Amino acid sequence: MIWDLAPHDLAIMNYLTEAEPESVSATGQGHLNGQEDMAYVTVYFPNMLAHINVNWLSPVKVRTTLIGAEKKMVVWNDLEADEKVKVYDKGVEIANGQGVYDLLVSYRSGDMWAPKVDQTEALKLEAKYFADCVRNNETPFNDGLAGLRVVRLLEAAAESLNDRGKPVRIGRG
Repeated sequence: MIWDLAPHDLAIMNYLTEAEPESVSATGQGHLNGQEDMAYVTVYFPNMLAHINVNWLSPVKVRTTLIGAEKKMVVWNDLEADEKVKVYDKGVEIANGQGVYDLLVSYRSGDMWAPKVDQTEALKLEAKYFADCVRNNETPFNDGLAGLRVVRLLEAAAESLNDRGKPVRIGRG
């Protein structure tokens, strides 16, 4: 099931970050036909992590990506008609005192901004981009190497899923 539903999320993750994943952990449960029909995939990076939730049984379609950082959070919801992208001025500020016990944490909440996003269908844009690359003899950013990175993550997730969530190291190269 992760091979069916997770590739798109993994490809977006790879596009958004230049960091190399270190390992993958996946857990899931099968309710029908003895196959996993819901799974949680965690991808570990040196300084961040990504969670992916895939589910064949969900009664509602969810296409949301959340990216949280120190100062801002971006939420992309593909099912939203008008405001697909929202940027939140929300974060955590840490001020160090003289010792480890003097650590102060301040939560900050601010405005939300919804930038205008082109409403052209993604598949139409992707097909045009591919045709332009072929026409101009250019290598697309989502080339075979990008596909290979996604396949390696899927293989590691499947291995972890079969080993009850045990993290699987990602090979370099």
